[in-house]
Amino acid sequence: MLEAKGVDAKVAILTKPALRVRILAARRALTQVERAAETRSLQTQVIDVTAGAGTVAAYIPVGSEPGAARGAVPLLDALTGVRILVPIARSGLPMHWAEYRPGELVAAPFGLREPPPPWLPPESIAEATVLLVPALAVDHDGNRLGRGAGFYDRALPLAGADARLVAVVRDDEVLDAIPAEPHDVPMTHALTPGRGLIRLGRGSGKDRAGRREGPGMTQPT
Repeated sequence: MLEAKGVDAKVAILTKPALRVRILAARRALTQVERAAETRSLQTQVIDVTAGAGTVAAYIPVGSEPGAARGAVPLLDALTGVRILVPIARSGLPMHWAEYRPGELVAAPFGLREPPPPWLPPESIAEATVLLVPALAVDHDGNRLGRGAGFYDRALPLAGADARLVAVVRDDEVLDAIPAEPHDVPMTHALTPGRGLIRLGRGSGKDRAGRREGPGMTQPT
């Protein structure tokens, strides 16, 4: 059953486009008070999740995304003493990266904000030991639902083999199952405002191409 402002975990029968419509509607229904509370919680969570990391690949939340509350301290500003890379997205090109510095952002395509040049090449993502990845939902196997543009589908295979891939979603966007494609790169964890860091079952058991290793304002996603 779909809650008034949430998403039912048992929605595997829906197609990806239908899931996107439902989740975006639920996000838009949140009040500013609810958004602000979730952002404050995520600010604490991201500090814990990135502790000890030298370089983190992240993103700047916009619109109804978790962490994008109006008037709140920007989510990434909670991180200190860590190098932060954020994506530079252009249609038809692989994502590049740039170092994030508070107060040095300019308007960008897709309704985003980004650092000005110089930018770093796509392979720079491999320098990050923790990746905070935008998502509409993630399931317990690590399958991630993005916006459908494919930017992260192309970028994530370049991540380091031991990197922690963390999908940032709301509490009720951790679903039982999401339709998956062979090229999908699984997340190792989910991060939610209320439940914190959640380890996902098969995320660490697949390689960056989405294959099994053996036994044992919108983000352009």
